[in-house]
Amino acid sequence: MNRKIHKLLCAMTVLTLLLIFAMPAFAAPPLLVDEANLLSASEASELKEKLGVLSDKWQNDIVIVTVKSIGNKTPMAFADDYFDYNGYGRGGNNDGLLLLLNMSERDWWISTCGHSIYAFTDAGIAFLGEEMISNGLSDGDYAGAFNSFADWCGKFFEKAESGKPFDKGSMPKTSANVIALFIMAFLGGCIVAWIYTRSLKKQLKTVQKKQQAADYLRPGSLNVTYANEQFLFSNVTRVATPTSDNSSSSGGSSTHTSSSGSTHGGGGGRF
Repeated sequence: MNRKIHKLLCAMTVLTLLLIFAMPAFAAPPLLVDEANLLSASEASELKEKLGVLSDKWQNDIVIVTVKSIGNKTPMAFADDYFDYNGYGRGGNNDGLLLLLNMSERDWWISTCGHSIYAFTDAGIAFLGEEMISNGLSDGDYAGAFNSFADWCGKFFEKAESGKPFDKGSMPKTSANVIALFIMAFLGGCIVAWIYTRSLKKQLKTVQKKQQAADYLRPGSLNVTYANEQFLFSNVTRVATPTSDNSSSSGGSSTHTSSSGSTHGGGGGRF
């Protein structure tokens, strides 16, 4: 009888250990939490699959969370705590990032942890916010904005893998950048053409502008008996010389400590 009880206890111990080690795999937190119901079922399904593929490829959890309200917390504190207390992050450094959308105040915030702090600099996070807004975030196309965010995350991790993450002075090129370069090139061409035509005009010496008004008068046709000059007023325009801001020239990622004691980077804004 004692032997049977001993075997039963051993079996229960082995089963318990198996459940403990298997639990993290089965209880992995979802990468998409749409509490604000911004996405359709098909949009959510496609986005979950994309987030899963990218997270596995780069071994960083890429999480998107939408909520109706964050209560009295700041977007930074809410995003950090949601990441920490829901078990996100891979490896010993909890590598990953979380995009929070707070619909009550129309806030967005990206919280980074572990390797993602290095891959997503302050300038890079600001860039992601601009891309999401231009890809539908402010217009209600949340699926378009979230897919743009996920796609850019892959590009950011790829750039960081080269040893030089996207940062000030090395931001990625977008369609808007290309248009701006085209406009600059067009204006530059106009300036070059103007300078060239001016040089050709100077070569025409058959007709020249006179420097003095008297040069246009016939000799003896005008006799001036009295001349006087009076100073009336002066107009002075002053232009302030712009000063350099050393604080804005630095790049990298700023960090802070969350309520759980973890180190996070991040940034956000309004949409």
